[in-house]
Amino acid sequence: MNRAAAMMVAAVLVSVAVPAATAQAATAPRIDLKVLVVDDGGSSVGAITAELRDTGVPYTRIELGSASRPVINAAFLSDTVDGRPRAKYQGVVLPNENPFGEGSAEMAALGAYETAYGIRQVDAYTWAHPGVGLEYTDNGGYSGQLDGTRAAVTAAGKAGPFAYLGGQVTFEDNSALVPESYGFMGKPRAGYTSYLDAPVGSGRASLVGEYAHDGRSELVVTFGYNQHQQQFRLLARGIVEWLTQGVHLGQSRNYFAVHVDDVFAPDARWNKELNCTPGDYACAGGEGKESTIRMTAADAVYAAQWQTSKNFKLDMLFNGGAGEEWKTENGGTDALTAQLVADRAKYRWMNHTYTHPFLGCVQDTSTVPWSCVKDASGAVKYMSRAEISAQIRDNNNWAASKGIAIDRTEIVTGEHSGLRTNPQQPQDNPNLAGAFADNGVKWAGSDNSREPAQRAVGAALTVPRHPMNVYYNTGTNAEMADEYNWIYAGRADGGSGICEDNPATSTCLPAALDVNTGYLDYIVPQEARTALRHVLANDPRPHYVHQSNLAEDRTLYPVLNQVLDTYRTLYAPSAPIVNQSMKDTGVELGRRAAWDSALAAGKVTAYRIGTTVTVKAPAGVLAPVTAPTGTKKQLLLGTTDFGTAYAGTRSTWSGPELLQNAVTLRLPS
Repeated sequence: MNRAAAMMVAAVLVSVAVPAATAQAATAPRIDLKVLVVDDGGSSVGAITAELRDTGVPYTRIELGSASRPVINAAFLSDTVDGRPRAKYQGVVLPNENPFGEGSAEMAALGAYETAYGIRQVDAYTWAHPGVGLEYTDNGGYSGQLDGTRAAVTAAGKAGPFAYLGGQVTFEDNSALVPESYGFMGKPRAGYTSYLDAPVGSGRASLVGEYAHDGRSELVVTFGYNQHQQQFRLLARGIVEWLTQGVHLGQSRNYFAVHVDDVFAPDARWNKELNCTPGDYACAGGEGKESTIRMTAADAVYAAQWQTSKNFKLDMLFNGGAGEEWKTENGGTDALTAQLVADRAKYRWMNHTYTHPFLGCVQDTSTVPWSCVKDASGAVKYMSRAEISAQIRDNNNWAASKGIAIDRTEIVTGEHSGLRTNPQQPQDNPNLAGAFADNGVKWAGSDNSREPAQRAVGAALTVPRHPMNVYYNTGTNAEMADEYNWIYAGRADGGSGICEDNPATSTCLPAALDVNTGYLDYIVPQEARTALRHVLANDPRPHYVHQSNLAEDRTLYPVLNQVLDTYRTLYAPSAPIVNQSMKDTGVELGRRAAWDSALAAGKVTAYRIGTTVTVKAPAGVLAPVTAPTGTKKQLLLGTTDFGTAYAGTRSTWSGPELLQNAVTLRLPS
């Protein structure tokens, strides 16, 4: 951009937005808490946009290539409200340092606006060159593939926007066959402060940094990424905090909870000769070959010890009646139940129904796939309200008899049954909502792979759960690898061919896994990577597995160990994993839905004037707000500390206090 022209445009913009320098000094401008995103359709801008959306930060998106888009000029960026100059955006995200072209009036207007109001700009992906404060890559830098690059947060980054990180940011390298990352590393010039760098030759060069020049600040990112890649997920929080100067709507946490289904019940076992699970109606030839997997007392002892060693609590979803049936069939004693009950205070417990029946339609399993039984008039037959209610009530009473504390507002039905199951049962069992009401159920677990959105079931709300790819019907590593091969290997490699027949939804393994090593060497890293991606994406949905995964080879622990150990090396203690109850997750999802609706309807007003932040939302809608440590919330009389600490900031869902119609925060000076 021509500097003389930019200065002239800046002078014009300032004269329009703020008539005189003395007026600017006397009247602090209003800065609206919204981000401007100029989108070129690339994955890097898309990733930042996803972070804003998923954490509740309001933004206005401008499609750069759209002929009908608004022109970015002084009037678009600022105006006057109640005699006070207003900046309509608190931060600007651009595809690069100047996506409008050389000499662009729009870029000049943005530059002048940022200078006048102290607004920051993120260059989502650009190359290393003096225009962004970096030397060209041929002067001690690098350009090319970055897969596996071991970058590190610099001292300035740790003291600044990336203080919540442990220090290391390694670029993903999930496949030696596919290039996953490309970028540039450059040596800083005057005005540039590096926040993330990596070794180049005998020195280091920057990948992310702040370029201060001409009264403006740009966060310069010199590598490409998408919203799912770990290197972006690690940096996303810091990018938003830097852009908004630590004051914004929206909040983010790193959540991880693990539900262990079928506790006290046995699970059926995979048969590697039949390539199915005897006991399942769809397992032809399985009659008489049934086998089950069930935890032992030793497995229960190990679970408690593991929790202590990892400082992580499991959720035990139990079937008390199924455990009683097992005890009756096995000599009248049950060391597993005795051990888990003795350790009951060490876990969170949740109702999974008394004997784990299917709570939906009456199933006809004479054909594959099963279908719903219909009466003479053609109406679907469903399990009755009384039967469903008894399954919930009896399990609650069983827990009470054992001294197991539960929250009776929570339930996960066996196989998420009773909820709609496409294609056979496209609607909920009409008796389900009533049975929930009979027992005070407000939160019902659902399968995120089927229904990722929260929805109502009568007066209750669903809480979607992520299935983990650690199979319920396997107790050993070899069984896991064998079933995995059957599903994901091609027919030529002994697989079922499901992956070949459904290429849009499944990818075949390049070769069948070694059943002796495949689970630990291939499946565990892949599943841990998937779970960690959820953790780093502000996703509160719990994950679920089964009690069989804590038995025999204890297949779950290698996955959880990798998730937890990796996380704790990536993050500083200021950003711990949030392991919360299903009810708390249900509340979180409900608040997010209400907030997103209010934003979409344009019913939120939020701005900052000096050190005062004001947030107005519709009645009953709490606002997610993030602010620096030391921020106070205004009460009717006096103030109180705002929010809770996480990752170096304070944040919470907040509403007006008594006799107030807005949230008012007092920022530290």
